[in-house]
Amino acid sequence: MELIFTDKIYLWFLISLPMLVVAHFWALKNTKKRALRFANYEAIEHVTGGKVLPRNYILLILRLIVVVLVILAVSGPVLYYVGEASDFDFVLAIDSSGSMLADDYQPNRLEAAKNAALLFIDSLKGNSRIGIISFSGISIVKQELNDDLNNAKDIIKNLEVETAGGTAIGEAIITSSNLLLAGTRSKIIILLTDGQNNIGISPQEALKSISKEKIVIHTIGIGSEQGGKFLKELNVVSNLDEDTLKYIAQATQGSYHKAVNNEELKEVFKNLATTKETKLSFNISFLLMLIALFLLFGEWTLSNTKYRILP
Repeated sequence: MELIFTDKIYLWFLISLPMLVVAHFWALKNTKKRALRFANYEAIEHVTGGKVLPRNYILLILRLIVVVLVILAVSGPVLYYVGEASDFDFVLAIDSSGSMLADDYQPNRLEAAKNAALLFIDSLKGNSRIGIISFSGISIVKQELNDDLNNAKDIIKNLEVETAGGTAIGEAIITSSNLLLAGTRSKIIILLTDGQNNIGISPQEALKSISKEKIVIHTIGIGSEQGGKFLKELNVVSNLDEDTLKYIAQATQGSYHKAVNNEELKEVFKNLATTKETKLSFNISFLLMLIALFLLFGEWTLSNTKYRILP
């Protein structure tokens, strides 16, 4: 469970609380002077038991709590918790760099990823929507977020290696998140890559920029233990940066999976398609305002009865 404030700037008003305390006691002091000057002190003392102007600590505490609740309410408090959901918005972000042609999967990593992604789409439950991007040195939106699963499958089947060099994981996170912003459902990115971020913004910077959106990212590292060769004439082998993928998943309360062969990759996608638990949100601004209103009414009642300040 996590509490996030979307408009943190209003939290600065909390520094006004000490000034409210000072103002409270200053007002009591001045009211007491006026009371002693014009009132019958002996009569007041007899009625109040010697306390001409009680300090009304209970009223002060109630007023401070009301102010705190109002400040917190306008600061956009959102409570995030893990729960079950039936409808999801997914974005598949599939690495399409040259290394995805490595031959440690049959016939290669990209084709294995495409077959697993097709199984993922077939396994989706409920009214889920899906967006698709491919990324190498740049990210390309292949499908905007929608519920046309047949079109999504056609796009997956036609994915090819992109000509742009490098692997821009950070940019892939930003692009995927942008597709999810307009949605109101639980937001999930499935990020599949066989490499490490070597161009563009870092994954850490990307995660910082989307932190308010509370998007869950499940990462999949594709690559066998022995590795695979591509550009065989140059004997090039791609390296998987598991630490970064684990960090991305952990930072967003997602999960990291390493698929070392075709069957494991399909199983990972199938499990993600049938997931029910995700991060849910609840805006508690109205609840805080309701509590503040209730306490304000209680403060008004007390100030006009037992704790009323005698003039």
